[in-house]
This record gives sequence, structure tokens and C-alpha cells, in this order.
Amino acid sequence: MGYTVAVFKPYPFTVGQKIRIKESKRAGDWEVAAVGDRTVTLRCPISHKEFEWNLFCYQVDELQDSEWPEKE
Repeated sequence: MGYTVAVFKPYPFTVGQKIRIKESKRAGDWEVAAVGDRTVTLRCPISHKEFEWNLFCYQVDELQDSEWPEKE
């Protein structure tokens, strides 16, 4: 008898990548500024401030030809 299993894997960020985080305290549009073994540094496209966080994202969707940064 098999089970339904949810499988998660860390997202493989790349420097320069444009990302959008939904439903999180880090929600919004970001550019990946740096990637380490355990951390990712994200840059705000509006203020250009950078924040380094422990790796935390998992991919749920990928949009093609999308507006970025997203207008509210």
C-alpha cells in the first residue's frame, strides 16, 4: 500500500535571478545578489537594500513573460 507524500527540495537560486515571494514575511519582488552554502542575499529592486537570510524558499511556480517588479 502506497502513501501520498509531499516532497520539498530547496530552490537552486542563481545570482541575478528575479524572484517573487508570496505569502511570507519576505513577500515581494527581489533580485538574488549572492548565494552561499547556507544563505541567500536578496536585493530590493526599489530601495536596492540587501538582506542576507538562511536558505528558506521552495519552488511552487515559475512565470514566463511576467511584469517585475510587480505593481501593487
